[in-house]
Amino acid sequence: MGETAAEEHAPVLYREVLAGLQVRPGGRYIDATIGAGGHAAGILDTSTPNGRLLGLDADPEAVAFARRALERFADRATVVTGNFRDLRAVAVAHGFEQVDGVLMDLGFSSRQLAAADRGFSFDQNGPLDMRLNPNQGPTAAELISDLSEVKLADLFWRYGEERYSRRIARAIVAARPVTTTGQLAELITRTVGRREKIHPATRVFQALRIAVNDELGALVEALPQAWNLVRPGGRLAVIAFHSLEDRLVKQFYQQEARDCICPPDVPVCVCGHQATLGIVTRKPIRPSDEEVSRNPRSRSARLRIAYRTAGQTPADRHTVMGWNTTKEQVGGEKPTTRHGAKRTEAQY
Repeated sequence: MGETAAEEHAPVLYREVLAGLQVRPGGRYIDATIGAGGHAAGILDTSTPNGRLLGLDADPEAVAFARRALERFADRATVVTGNFRDLRAVAVAHGFEQVDGVLMDLGFSSRQLAAADRGFSFDQNGPLDMRLNPNQGPTAAELISDLSEVKLADLFWRYGEERYSRRIARAIVAARPVTTTGQLAELITRTVGRREKIHPATRVFQALRIAVNDELGALVEALPQAWNLVRPGGRLAVIAFHSLEDRLVKQFYQQEARDCICPPDVPVCVCGHQATLGIVTRKPIRPSDEEVSRNPRSRSARLRIAYRTAGQTPADRHTVMGWNTTKEQVGGEKPTTRHGAKRTEAQY
């Protein structure tokens, strides 16, 4: 191959991640989305001589690349294929039950975006695939082919916040089959025109990618598992790239930083929840102008960091701000309180 991880992919917010995790010699860390291995290499360099890292990724190609990139660290680096929705099981299987820090970078590497055959980008014409693991689940083309016009419009609105979702869905159904990234991007551009600085297909591609890989559902499952693995004093760092992800991370941090997560209309606490989290970043850390100029894809990155306080270990559960989260509710209809009443905007 000849290219290093640093040459192939510039890790977003690299210095900020290492400082935020407070990486130290001899520490144990997990990179739950190892990608090209850039952040992982920095963690291993900073934790010399005997720090260890477990890295996982749902993309088998990314795992293979990261293993090559981290060869110089020998047995200090363990890299495996796996989705972070199974984070606890993977960590326990490799002896990482308690760690000093967990990193979750929710973005895609330049290498993935540049590969036309993966179908992630409208800049490259290729099959409309979008699967992180090419061996699992339906492709984006299959979703477009199988879903009704109403369900497509809902998907584009829920996961892409696309204001022209109905118009685009109608055009797609009329033009089916749509099987390539170029065909879809051209169809969307022709349907809605160029009205903003971003490409008109940006939000639809985001929505399809999220749906194909169940990204938000996986994140809801992964956050409490990651937090369970962090020892007192340890840290969790999450880099999100769009508002749907960032909202879930922010809400999880807020929940675990509170002693009570009962709905507002319950007069006496009955949940028994104890705070275990301290929020380091009240507002997310954003890339500097210099970083954005070097790496324009970093412009939407938002880093949130939390540290573990003493207290109970939160059970693995799908709760955000006191409500039970389902796949249907993630990014969709506003959840209900414990007593079934819809929350108002003021309660968010």
